[in-house]
Amino acid sequence: MGGRTMKQGCNIAPLIERYFTERLMRQRNVSANTIASYRDTFRLLFRFAQARLRKPPSDLVVDDLDAPFISAFLADLEAERGVSVRTRNLRLTAIHSFFRFVSFEEPAHSALIQRVLAIPSKRHDKRQVHFLTRPEIEALLAAPDRTTWFGRRDHTLLLLAVQTGLRLSELISLDRDTIHLGVGAHVRCVGKGRKERCTPLTAHARGTLKAWLKEPARHHANALFPNMHGGRLSADSIQALLSKHVRMASERCPSLASKRVSPHVLRHSAAMELLQAGVDCSVIALWLGHETVETTQTYLHAHLALKEAALTKLTPYRSDNPVRFHAGDRLLAFLEAL
Repeated sequence: MGGRTMKQGCNIAPLIERYFTERLMRQRNVSANTIASYRDTFRLLFRFAQARLRKPPSDLVVDDLDAPFISAFLADLEAERGVSVRTRNLRLTAIHSFFRFVSFEEPAHSALIQRVLAIPSKRHDKRQVHFLTRPEIEALLAAPDRTTWFGRRDHTLLLLAVQTGLRLSELISLDRDTIHLGVGAHVRCVGKGRKERCTPLTAHARGTLKAWLKEPARHHANALFPNMHGGRLSADSIQALLSKHVRMASERCPSLASKRVSPHVLRHSAAMELLQAGVDCSVIALWLGHETVETTQTYLHAHLALKEAALTKLTPYRSDNPVRFHAGDRLLAFLEAL
């Protein structure tokens, strides 16, 4: 080693290269979306380091990226770039992933790495879950003109979306051979993290898809829901056709006019239909391809909110001799007064 210090021997550049090429791409085979998200995180981090430390990214060493520096970077994202807490947490997830990789590559820096890994995610308000009610779903599905090829395509697409809860990217990528209509009818898709899953089809969805698959494929298209030229529908195209049918459906169901309906709202609607049917959250998590059951708990909270809203509409029970609760202990009284 001669006179070279440890700090000089732990350059970040080769670690980053191995992290992306070996860890993420070869070992974990993560999706292109994950690669892009993590890449953007480190672009921002290295630009921040260049401005703060006056060092080009290729000269950075592990010791430069200690916990105070990472915390300063995250604070800068919120203060200067105005990112949300959710986005800040996503950036931290990428950094944590990299440092877990570094812990195996450079164990001599374990103390610094553990301090970075100890930086917590910030708590944030959960976004409200928007979904359609059963009358709104029925109005939406009735909107497409099924005397036309486009109307039959749109009706089948919307029905599949609201029954299966597939993500937009999953709907777009469906091919004709991903639909299985025999015993145990289901649709097969590849979701987040390139995980394949099968989602059951109802008898109604099965019949509708069977009729749709009998129609001649335009330009020999392999996509389940092609555009007029036989290519795959884009995300913008699906949002546009959805918005068109929502406008038409709102004439029949006025409550739709006040809702912003996206493909993800159809996914939420599928989850709420399952929840209201009494399906357990762990099953819904598998159905939707959630990584953890905690993600699915969001729908449970939305469902409880419906119950509470209904409860407020009930006439309160009044007895002839109402008894008001009185806390019998100073501590209980304190808690009641909070």
